[in-house]
Amino acid sequence: MPDAPVRLLIHGASGRMGRALLRLCAGRDDCLPVAAVSRTVGQRVIDGVPQFATTELHGVPAFDVAIDFSLPEGLGAILALSIERGAGFVSGTTGLAQAQQDALDAAAERIAVLPAANFSLGVAVLEELVERAAGALHGWDCDIVEAHHVHKQDAPSGTALALGASAQRGGAEARYASLRAGDIVGEHTVQFSGIGERIELIHRAGDRDIFARGALAAAVRLRGRPAGRYRLRDLLFA
Repeated sequence: MPDAPVRLLIHGASGRMGRALLRLCAGRDDCLPVAAVSRTVGQRVIDGVPQFATTELHGVPAFDVAIDFSLPEGLGAILALSIERGAGFVSGTTGLAQAQQDALDAAAERIAVLPAANFSLGVAVLEELVERAAGALHGWDCDIVEAHHVHKQDAPSGTALALGASAQRGGAEARYASLRAGDIVGEHTVQFSGIGERIELIHRAGDRDIFARGALAAAVRLRGRPAGRYRLRDLLFA
């Protein structure tokens, strides 16, 4: 008998990622949105999904995993509810203060928590490959080149820094270069250069839906996991 769908609470449902999560979840049989939470609510039910305001969190039905793509100031309430309900917690909310990172660490002692700046499954695999390559190619230069659309302000990107951290865990120190042009969704190249040879590991994102798909995959895999702070790659390679 197949497992029942994972019951999801989507927090930040009116945002771009929240809308993508609801749209993509509707086409899957392994997850079911049981509540969509936004700062304000118009219709009470949209496409069969009950809608709740952030002030109504304690009235949401039972859920297995909360997926949070909101704002830093909204993290505390949904994290506290997930702990109270014993539910898993997946968050793509960025710009968190150290106190909020500490709150995630504390929550991980009681529930399964997976925060990430990038939910691309391909990037999760790339991080693993970069760490392995860095560990094998001692003394090689490591350079990370990232490209994004003209409106992206931070540089290097959070993903580039995460790849650099993977390289560092393998024993390499990365150098960074950034490009802002056109409507590029996201491209990351990690180059290892030795004497007379070079390796390039490349990931290109052509569709922002990949991040929503990755978050849904993470939520499905997180259900039933013991308490702890997880990385997306932990679930892929488990």
